[in-house]
Amino acid sequence: MFHFKPTLIGIAAALIVASANAGDFKVISAGAVRGIIGGMIEDYARKSGQKFAFTVGSTGQLRTIMASGEPADLIIVSAPLMAELEKTGKLVAGSRVDFGRIGLGVVIREGAPAPNVSTPEALKQTLIKAQSIAYTDPARGGTSYLHLMKIAEQFGIADLVTKKGVHATGGDDAVDKVAQGNAEIAIVLISEIHGKGAKLAAPLPEPLQLWTVYSAAIPASSTDPASARALIAALTGPAMRERWQANGWEPAAK
Repeated sequence: MFHFKPTLIGIAAALIVASANAGDFKVISAGAVRGIIGGMIEDYARKSGQKFAFTVGSTGQLRTIMASGEPADLIIVSAPLMAELEKTGKLVAGSRVDFGRIGLGVVIREGAPAPNVSTPEALKQTLIKAQSIAYTDPARGGTSYLHLMKIAEQFGIADLVTKKGVHATGGDDAVDKVAQGNAEIAIVLISEIHGKGAKLAAPLPEPLQLWTVYSAAIPASSTDPASARALIAALTGPAMRERWQANGWEPAAK
């Protein structure tokens, strides 16, 4: 019912964009959410007959896309970016719904020994000992990269982490680089850890954890707000709760 392909223009070269027909329901989504809702929406599409077109990117990329006036029927972004968008008055009042919150974790290759990251000092030693660390390309403004560098600066090892960096197009790609043996570890949002060859070693220790809430809202320019509300209701309904939790999500209210 929907598929993705790389675009080739401007800053959107870093995005994943679906081939869209005029009647497709257009979703602009953060990459951290796309991995889980992709499967949910496939199920929803089979039942509803609705066809979807996705534009997916990092927070920095989506901020630029939104400012450009990219058309959408639904947007799914981090809470800080959503707060920025709410101030513009370009969202349907009262349409925002928080999906939940997700933290960051350390990724290792399947079969590799799990490093100790249970405390800030243990995480510091893991970063020092790692031969290579995959993370989102700094030019793309990803949440996980920005927080990793904040931690590295706090530890006084920012230059070391930078030298070990293996740049990825996003969290999914960083995980793939670990799975393929191109990086020893990665730091990504836990929801981005899926597929074969890599796994979650452990979440970041709580003193250094970054919880990010992701929310959906309907742009005022949406051509199908009724379908947007129906989709939000389906994604947040009881039938989907276990799927969110299985992918590391927690209720946003916590």
